[in-house]
Amino acid sequence: MIDYAAPVEDYRFLLRQVLNFDSAMADLGKDVDTDLAGAVLEEAGKLCSKTLGPINRNGDEQGSRLVDGEVRTPSGFADAYREFVDGGWAALSADSQWGGQGLPFILQLWLDEMMSATNLSFGLFPGLTRGAAEAIAAHASEELKATYLPSMVSGEWTGAMALTESGAGTDLALLKTRAVPNGDGAYAVSGQKIFISSGDHDLCGNIIHLVLARLPNAPDGIKGISLFLVPKFLPDDAGGFTVRNTMSVGALEQKMGIHAQPTCVMNYDEATGWLVGEPHRGLAAMFTMMNAERLMVGIQGLGIAGAAYQQATGYARERLQGRSADGARGPVAIIEHADVRRMLLNIRAFVEAGRALAGWTALQLDRAHSHPDAQARAEANALVALLTPVVKAAFTDFGFESAVQAQQVFGGHGYIREWGMEQYVRDARIAQIYEGTNGVQAIDLVGRKLAMAGGAVAESFFNLVEADLAQAAQIEAASVVSRRTSKALELLREATVGLRGGSIDAQGAVAVDYLRLFALVSLGWMWARMAAAPGDTPFHAAKKQVADYFAMRVLPQVDGLASSIAAGEETVMAISADTF
Repeated sequence: MIDYAAPVEDYRFLLRQVLNFDSAMADLGKDVDTDLAGAVLEEAGKLCSKTLGPINRNGDEQGSRLVDGEVRTPSGFADAYREFVDGGWAALSADSQWGGQGLPFILQLWLDEMMSATNLSFGLFPGLTRGAAEAIAAHASEELKATYLPSMVSGEWTGAMALTESGAGTDLALLKTRAVPNGDGAYAVSGQKIFISSGDHDLCGNIIHLVLARLPNAPDGIKGISLFLVPKFLPDDAGGFTVRNTMSVGALEQKMGIHAQPTCVMNYDEATGWLVGEPHRGLAAMFTMMNAERLMVGIQGLGIAGAAYQQATGYARERLQGRSADGARGPVAIIEHADVRRMLLNIRAFVEAGRALAGWTALQLDRAHSHPDAQARAEANALVALLTPVVKAAFTDFGFESAVQAQQVFGGHGYIREWGMEQYVRDARIAQIYEGTNGVQAIDLVGRKLAMAGGAVAESFFNLVEADLAQAAQIEAASVVSRRTSKALELLREATVGLRGGSIDAQGAVAVDYLRLFALVSLGWMWARMAAAPGDTPFHAAKKQVADYFAMRVLPQVDGLASSIAAGEETVMAISADTF
């Protein structure tokens, strides 16, 4: 395997020439510019390539283990986590009120990309902690914030999200975990949760679980769910956290991938916890964490795809097989073969546009949090909500497809452990499932997000894309991708109109196709912006060439997707359930 090369040159290009980063930061009153951002990302890349990458395979082979009721992570993980925390990376984008550095979220998201590329299992520890801290900051009492946020933001403590039960996955209305008042302001939480990532480990001193449970006499369904903060260690009389709470790991899930990440069955036996937010409003509070996690999971797909591309490209340059197209030379490096180039270009066409779209979305999140104008904050927040299911589902779908194509470049060598490609495929697969399956994300987009503000949010996004494409079309280097993406946008608009007012079945039957169509248009938009960037270096020339490849070889998928969407639900629902 080759060493991971952090895409810092690409980050700097996007910041300077595509995303207008300096102007965006000035609007938000943040004293951060492209030079500082690039320096931070460069250092982050060193951490990922030199510390996280080297322990990735070992982590996969050793896995986390349950020893005497306690989880032990693979060798090297605890040291790597300490280096991560000591370097201030856990606090990168967190609010300075709680000890965070307050740097823009775009740097956080691109750090997540590099962590996912080098060690997906490791990246879940700080990622889940960040999401839990955001939920606590948004909904918990001031006392809970003061008690738990500083240590979570610093990385001294980590977080976990405990939603799923054996009979309650996507349908959380079915959950059975209970919370009974203790009479002192705390609650006794009892129940079992499954699939709990980072539920227990040996990286730090405390683990803060956010647990969904029902209060006595709570209403049925999701309206009766509350959220509770349940720490592994409770405060003692001296102010430390040494008292073991009555929660335990029942088992570690045996998984297809992410073996180093402990995915726990958690038992809560009258564990002490505190209510976060209002009673029976726990799902709304939890979604603060889940929405943050869904963006992070989308970036996991992007990171895996980028890492797999680097490995496959390095291999294709060195692997000698077959003769040149004219038959005059041989054996030649397989990168000379058209089919190998096709696979590599498919991956690259996603990775570089996905990186740009992730950056644009992250800047909208920064606007939503920090812009001085309330209307601007609301508009940016709505755009982030619209794009979150797209980033989560499309990036993880494309990420898995990219990992498989990169594995294919290796041929038989991609199927054996030596080259590491089979781990990419196994690890990437979970991202399409957790934090809401991709089918659920597509239904969320079609059934909820398109309806926001009576459809005005989606229309404002389409108008923004249309304006950018029209401007880019005036630049020769971007004309092909701009014109073709404009036509794809027309198909997307037609499909959007056709979905309005449709039945549940009508929406569900075409939601996945619609989300992919939406994603391809969004990626085409980013390619148009990148191709339009001025410059005559080989770097810029390659951007324009890959933009043309995307326009001519990837974007045509939209025609088939539009036809499938137009077909509606009839052929899906006409078949009796008994015939399956």
